[in-house]
Amino acid sequence: MSAKQSSNKIFMVEPREFYSNPQTEGSNHYQMKSANDEKQLILDKALIEFHNFKNNLEKNGVEILCLKGIEGCPDHIFPNWFTTFEDKTMQIFPMNAENRRKEKTPEMINELCEIYKIQNDYGYLELEDIFLESTSSMVFDRVNRIVYAGISPRTNAVQSIIWCRNNNFELVLFETEGHTGSPIYHTDVLMYVGTDIIGICFDVIKEEHVDYVRDKVNAHHEVVELTSEQIQNFSGNAIEAKNEAGELFLIISSRGFNALNDNQVNKLLKSYKEIIHSDIPTIEKYGGGSARCMLTELF
Repeated sequence: MSAKQSSNKIFMVEPREFYSNPQTEGSNHYQMKSANDEKQLILDKALIEFHNFKNNLEKNGVEILCLKGIEGCPDHIFPNWFTTFEDKTMQIFPMNAENRRKEKTPEMINELCEIYKIQNDYGYLELEDIFLESTSSMVFDRVNRIVYAGISPRTNAVQSIIWCRNNNFELVLFETEGHTGSPIYHTDVLMYVGTDIIGICFDVIKEEHVDYVRDKVNAHHEVVELTSEQIQNFSGNAIEAKNEAGELFLIISSRGFNALNDNQVNKLLKSYKEIIHSDIPTIEKYGGGSARCMLTELF
């Protein structure tokens, strides 16, 4: 059976709390600080955006498994601590922020274990300050067994090499420099891989890596090049998904979609039935993540 790039079932977490996580702001230069007295208002707005987004996906036939988050986890809305595979295994990954490690609740793991067998749990690496944040650190080309990873405080280079070697993936490892001069915290902010299309911003990849990465992405895919300004608007934080009929969609935030130009949209629509986009400005502003960050594929 040939590998699939995208799934028709998605995991989401409805947050119990949501505000700008002080433990992640050092590496995430896309999030804005929030005041303590704003927390309830921010949560209320985020929940409206969350449910509108979820409903929009379900309306288009994408199946959602939605669980509820817990207190003490302001980033629970971004469930990027595990990865699933077509052989019905899952792996659990080490998270940088201490309060993000709490997101891996026994209840969620038990629910997932009804479908998936845990192949590896790398949580122990957190004690060694080694972090590799699953599908946010590693952007998967599942069909061609390639992982793209931009080195950052949340994406350990050596652990990326070890993981890919142990799991039979070719690793395309590179360095980035975002709008603040620091590495972009997650690889899925600057690129996504679909069945036919890769969207990627070469402008934020350090010059000595660009030709190497460009050759790799062009080997198997049509490429939609994104600008650094579009990346700041989360145009690269997108994901492909299917509905029950097997129709392909690209999922992105409205901010990310509106930052695309007509040529980019037209190129994408040659590969997708539709570009599904939802307005999530509160989540983007205070979470520093966007549509793809909120979705984990269930294969």
